[in-house]
Amino acid sequence: MRGSYDHEEAAHNAGSLSEPAYLATAQHFDSAETMRATAAGEREGWVYARRGNPTVGYLEETVAALEGYQVDAEVSAAVTTTGMAAITLATMPFLSTAVGDKPNIVASPACYGSTVMVFDKRYGDERGVSVRWVDDPLSIDSWERYIDADTRFLYAESPSNPTVQLVDIPALAALARRARIPLIIDGTLATPALMRPLGLGADIVVHSLTKAAGASGRSMGGAVIARRDLDLRGQPAEMCADFAGYLRQGPMRDMGSVLSPFNAWTLLADIRELRARVDTMSASALRVAEHLAGRGDVVEVFYPGLPGHRTHHLAKRDMWLVDSGGPGRGAVNRFGFLLGFRPAGGVPAARRAMDRLGLVWRANNLGQVKSTATIPAIGTHLQVAGDDPGDAPVPPDMIRLSVGLEDADDIIEDLDQALAGSDVTGRRSTSAAGTVAGIAADPAE
Repeated sequence: MRGSYDHEEAAHNAGSLSEPAYLATAQHFDSAETMRATAAGEREGWVYARRGNPTVGYLEETVAALEGYQVDAEVSAAVTTTGMAAITLATMPFLSTAVGDKPNIVASPACYGSTVMVFDKRYGDERGVSVRWVDDPLSIDSWERYIDADTRFLYAESPSNPTVQLVDIPALAALARRARIPLIIDGTLATPALMRPLGLGADIVVHSLTKAAGASGRSMGGAVIARRDLDLRGQPAEMCADFAGYLRQGPMRDMGSVLSPFNAWTLLADIRELRARVDTMSASALRVAEHLAGRGDVVEVFYPGLPGHRTHHLAKRDMWLVDSGGPGRGAVNRFGFLLGFRPAGGVPAARRAMDRLGLVWRANNLGQVKSTATIPAIGTHLQVAGDDPGDAPVPPDMIRLSVGLEDADDIIEDLDQALAGSDVTGRRSTSAAGTVAGIAADPAE
């Protein structure tokens, strides 16, 4: 997982074991010709920090190595200021009217609130793009019905925030290939430690590096990772050849969404421990989810590691701790660090439980080393919580919990006292057996 920073590269940096932080905005050149050749891309160099920086480059190569691990394809990456910048840059280039004047996109409604806003408001209302939210993200027929000659891409989070619902990536990839459009997956919640969508057939993956990749909570960042040589209908050859490179050389350079070298440096330090950290956090999250599912005052738990979750079968198939299989041991399923639950008693009970948390931090972030909780309907998804639940279904009484590195018993003890203090008892809803994000569960699952 060292990317391009190997022994030879370290020798050029005074033998430093860690990537150096190039906290500079521009590079000096020994001649005008060297400046010209570097700016033209004819020789190695970085010219100006908006166009690139060595520390940022190390992070891009590391992220590409992680997401491209065991993937039978060449992969490249571009890192951005935030996860939302990554989502915007990964999708916007496909909406050019040069390809057709009535573009549409087909997406899962189980998305982060800001993603919904970008698609509905920035693309839909402001640019006239038709946004087609599928009725049931697990129904391939539902996706296929919306695809036509003007569809530019398919988009889904897997798992989704906050309902931790997966999609069938190989099946969606087959649809995208037939239509010669890209399948774009937000893989933030799984991280490359548990799932690499490119290996399942996706064309482009986006991440918020602010989350588990940057678990110390010191820096924001995002990433776009893509296969090279994409076979896409009507798109420019240079964009298909190296999509991430195209972003760096064009949209990112022109619009100024490049990550700062300092943030890249702190993210490089955090990402080294990604596998071990996600392993521990995921194991604890399963224990917490199982405990909450056994409480009579919790009416519903959202966690793909629970057999009753509607997408448990996909999680069992696709979410594996990387390199956990080996001689004498089998591969290990891990289902991520994020879960959600609904206390009996509705919104008042959820707010009381939130206010009583002692160990768990009340914060609108996830994937951190510290456990955090929020009520998405009044936090991360406030902008869309009042919309049609078929578009952005977020239960108003759902508490989203990101399990950190604290001892699982301590997290459970904190949740128990918070729930006990809500003074509400209730009967477990039948929806706890599998209803996720307002979509009826298949009784067979």
